[in-house]
Amino acid sequence: MTDNNKKRDSFRSQWGFILACIGSAVGMGNIWMFPIRVHKFGGFTFLIPYIFFVIVIGYSGIVEEMALGRGLKAGPRGAFLKATESRGSQAGKYIGLIPVIGSFAIAIGYTVVVGWIIRFLVGSMTGSLIAAEDSGAYFGSIAGPYGSVVWHAVAIILCMVIMSYGIGAGIEKVNKFMMPAFFLFFIILAIKVVLLPGSKEGYRFLFSPDFSELKDPQIWIYGLGQAFFSLSLAGSGTVVYGSYLSDEDNILYSAKWTAIFDTIAAMLAAMVIIPAIYAFQVEAAGGPPLMFIIMPTIFKSMVGGRIFAVIFFIAVLFAGVTSLINLYETPVEMLEERYGLGRKTATIIILALGFIIGIAIENGDVLGAWMDAVSIYVIPLGALLAAIIFAWVLDKEFATKEIFKGSGKVGENELIYTWIKYVYVGISLAVYLIGIFWGAIG
Repeated sequence: MTDNNKKRDSFRSQWGFILACIGSAVGMGNIWMFPIRVHKFGGFTFLIPYIFFVIVIGYSGIVEEMALGRGLKAGPRGAFLKATESRGSQAGKYIGLIPVIGSFAIAIGYTVVVGWIIRFLVGSMTGSLIAAEDSGAYFGSIAGPYGSVVWHAVAIILCMVIMSYGIGAGIEKVNKFMMPAFFLFFIILAIKVVLLPGSKEGYRFLFSPDFSELKDPQIWIYGLGQAFFSLSLAGSGTVVYGSYLSDEDNILYSAKWTAIFDTIAAMLAAMVIIPAIYAFQVEAAGGPPLMFIIMPTIFKSMVGGRIFAVIFFIAVLFAGVTSLINLYETPVEMLEERYGLGRKTATIIILALGFIIGIAIENGDVLGAWMDAVSIYVIPLGALLAAIIFAWVLDKEFATKEIFKGSGKVGENELIYTWIKYVYVGISLAVYLIGIFWGAIG
């Protein structure tokens, strides 16, 4: 079932793999969505359902996707095919395209956003961002139709260069630098915000729970969505990264630290953004307006704002790039495995196609609709299908063995497998259905 004549690239160390998975998980959801969800749903109170769902589904979901990729030594299409072949069916080669398409579609939109980030970083360095009288107009000129084609292209080229070096020499090496730097830069920003007059009100709000808010079902629905999407559960990127993982490495250990550091990243973002909003008394809003309008407005009012704007957008760029290369890796791996293409050829084809399609949605309103559609209808479906393939299609003994391989506890405990089979699959189905009938919750 797992035979593969073509030698696969691999991560060179377990912590290199963990940092790559953290890089995949830490992204815009941590920075422009989590703080505003915390602000909207009672500060610390929102952390209760969020952390609850990180524990309930994050650990098992990450474990399942890592084990699926490593066990079958393939990304989603190849893994789904091998799994269904074990049951005498070729359906996996079609079903496995769903998470590949989802990953590619999100990458296309995400690249536009990374282009905006690069433009804002340059504006921070030159001072044009701070000098702009109207931050909304500044962003509008960039986010309008074809307003950032050059920076969009820079984002594509940057990812193309990194990915062309492969897993160990490219993706792992970049994540080993960018992820620690991301946390360091946000710690610097958090220290600056602590010193701002008026910020203590933000911290008081952030760490003062109102348990009566827990009666509101919305806080649980959005806590679920935030945990699910923040942990990059999509049946794609974590599966393909898992396929490059050594059999000697411990998936349970890797999944634990991925979930922990993703949560730390979200909390750091909240500890920077919420107190800053209170300190400068600006109106809170989530999504791109938070990052590209509200934060620049705050930096304008801050002593040393230009320097801190540079630090902020470098950190955000690192989060964006490490997520983006993970998203593109899924279709690149498929071309390599399905058609036998070389690494550089597959990377050029996928990223060039992504750029061409991306130009067509290079408009803030169109991009928002594109990202919402993919996030609602494709991404959670990919996660659900991967969970079903792992827990309901693969042989139980094989799946359980893959979970514990490298941990020294092979086959010792079936609880996590049972949890994946019933609880995680059920919650993944719920996320998919809630998204369709409720709207975007991630």
